[in-house]
Amino acid sequence: MARGDGPAPAPAPTPARGARVVLCPLSFQGHLSPMLHLAGALHARGLAVTVLHTAFNAPDPARHPAGITFVAVPDVIPEAVAPATNNGGIAKLLALNAAMESSGHVRHALASLLAEEGAPRLACLIFDSTLSAAQDAGAGLGIPTLVLQTGSATSFRLFRSNIYDMLHDKGYLPATESNLHMPVKELPPLQVRDLFDPSKLPNKEIVHKILSRATETTTNSSGAILNTSEALESHELQIIHDKFAHKGIPPFAIGPLHKLITSNNGVETSLLHQDRSCIKWLDTQAPGSVLYVNFGSVVHVTQDELTEIAWGLANSGKPFLWVVRRGLVLLVDKHGELPDGFMPAVEGRGKVIEWAPQLEVLAHPAVGGFWTHNGWNSTLESIYEGVPMLSRPIFGDQLPTARYVRDIWKIGILLDGVLERGEVEKAIKKLMEEDEGAVIRERAKELKEKVRMCLDSGGSSQQAIDKLVDHILSL
Repeated sequence: MARGDGPAPAPAPTPARGARVVLCPLSFQGHLSPMLHLAGALHARGLAVTVLHTAFNAPDPARHPAGITFVAVPDVIPEAVAPATNNGGIAKLLALNAAMESSGHVRHALASLLAEEGAPRLACLIFDSTLSAAQDAGAGLGIPTLVLQTGSATSFRLFRSNIYDMLHDKGYLPATESNLHMPVKELPPLQVRDLFDPSKLPNKEIVHKILSRATETTTNSSGAILNTSEALESHELQIIHDKFAHKGIPPFAIGPLHKLITSNNGVETSLLHQDRSCIKWLDTQAPGSVLYVNFGSVVHVTQDELTEIAWGLANSGKPFLWVVRRGLVLLVDKHGELPDGFMPAVEGRGKVIEWAPQLEVLAHPAVGGFWTHNGWNSTLESIYEGVPMLSRPIFGDQLPTARYVRDIWKIGILLDGVLERGEVEKAIKKLMEEDEGAVIRERAKELKEKVRMCLDSGGSSQQAIDKLVDHILSL
């Protein structure tokens, strides 16, 4: 029960064009999925594709097109991230890169691929923008590298050391209560509250190191691949092109990657078990009536916030599908406890599950809104299906993405501040039934069509992937 027709079919796979690409993803959900979709797109255009991965969150080859090779490298992730949990994701990334460098596993795997007799020429290594150690391994063997930015073009511009130096020099950071709503005139439409503020973290030096590495991975690459499209971020993409193309680092905006080729539609990249009972439940609901609620695979809420969300949903009177995954509630290993009386209060119009087949849910005609943390993948998936958003960003690139949802694309409502059931109820009703919500839904439909045009044959994203393949073959 899909919403719309989808992109034009991609060209049928062509015979291997004498070149192989190696892809090295970060093995976490939001980074792994776009890399695997990129693998499918490059394979469909005749390149031999090898994916280097760890056993931790390893992809299942059976879920991907035949002909894509998956090579496991010994795990470094569990040992690297386990002791770093108190410092958050940034410390984990540093620990992971350090472990990759010291182990030499990625370099050894690449050296083995280079030494294979009779194999296509290894043209380049495409690595996740967070994995500077993978780039170092490739460069050390003389392999050209391209960086995959799994976030928006806006976040690609924002999370760079020189930008944060500017934000400090001009007094935007560190943020204070008095300047949170101040526009950042150098980065419209962002406000200070949309910025990632390293001063709020315990180890600012770690943050600066990550930002510096993010800058270096691009400047040391032979190209940058972005999971976005001209329909969404044409201004930002032009700035990126002007900054990097003349340095021999052409950008390629080939998103949304999950819909770039039709064969990606059947590719399963979820790391969690999907409860498909929700699709049958959606079949029983009226068109456009259901609010889908999912805060992604890494965001946490407190037990008090879970309670306020629950009663806001209940009091709204609207049908909803709510994903309460294991580990959603902060410091709770299993599930947060839904408040007493909640399930009886929503019986018949509310469904709570551990994880959903999100692409199918957003494409379902019964879904009329998406309460999201505005992770980039979730945002792209919602835009592609024309589903308006209730935005509740938590950290990192979610903050500027939510600002674009509300103020640039104007396809959603921003729910900020302390979560309180009355405000939750009010926001849900505004999105799902009031006049403002109706206008937002129309804009979401219009943007959906613009994005889909980028994916049509001859569209900007299809042209960009063709240029990317030509670029790879020229390396």
